[in-house]
Amino acid sequence: MLSQPIVQLKQVTKRIGGKTIIDNLSLELPQGEVFGFLGPNGSGKTTTIRMMVGLMRMSEGDIMIGGSSIRTDYEKAIRHVGAIVENPEMYKYLTGYQNLLHYARMVPGISRNRIDEVIRLAGLDKRIEDKVKTYSLGMRQRLGVAQALLHKPSLLILDEPTNGLDPAGIRELRDYLRRLAAEEGTTVFVSSHLLSEMELMCDQAAIIQAGRLIDVRRLRGGEEADAAGIRMPVQMLFEVDRPDEAAALIRDAIRTADGVPAQVQVRSEAGAILLDARRADVAEINALLVRGGILVYGIRSAGKTLEEQFLEVTGGESVV
Repeated sequence: MLSQPIVQLKQVTKRIGGKTIIDNLSLELPQGEVFGFLGPNGSGKTTTIRMMVGLMRMSEGDIMIGGSSIRTDYEKAIRHVGAIVENPEMYKYLTGYQNLLHYARMVPGISRNRIDEVIRLAGLDKRIEDKVKTYSLGMRQRLGVAQALLHKPSLLILDEPTNGLDPAGIRELRDYLRRLAAEEGTTVFVSSHLLSEMELMCDQAAIIQAGRLIDVRRLRGGEEADAAGIRMPVQMLFEVDRPDEAAALIRDAIRTADGVPAQVQVRSEAGAILLDARRADVAEINALLVRGGILVYGIRSAGKTLEEQFLEVTGGESVV
């Protein structure tokens, strides 16, 4: 059974000066995943995030976090949230540890053990006693995330966390966030204009345009699912020595129900065959080809990149 979403945006609408900024937006965030939030410039990403953390009121709808309403039970809902809406602010003349200790004293129930836990998660063990003014931008960003995690939130919200980071800093942050979701079960909701990085970082990504949700794409962890949760086929490319023979072999296996499901679709092209199949069927198909004397040089997903998908659904608008 699927777990209850940690966040539910229910028909959220925001109007400012008679203009609709967010239009009937509904979205669910599962627990323990990194969830990307993409959209062209002015699409409403930051407005949505501000409503999620209570910095801006919604005109209609509701946002549920951990089962509590931001609208009617704000204090209970916000306890589940850690967020960096802009750049994290730290006392640069203090050490990383002193910054975390200072914040921990303002929130009841944070132990020294918890401080040590977030330091380990952030990978700052060797530099935590150094003054923050000596940290790189990437290290400061990770320290800011560590601070936001001290009270063990179920949801971490980051607005453009890779801004200003060099490639090494971006990779450090990506690995940190993925480790956080895997080890702590924290849901990470992150907006960014770096599509290639979002593809590496996120399990799923939502795309909004003009304040409306227009698509949700799964990027990691298996096939797309339909509205009923049924896993949908994905396009896989098999590089083989004899594509026509390989395709015929698979079609025969489908007809005779020899380990290949009937819903698998196959077509051949120069040097390869393309299959619309579930990932669970790929190993069986590969074994079938090898048993039939077909040389398999490589297997990979033939799906579109996140950038291609984004440009397709937004009509080519730039993302900022």
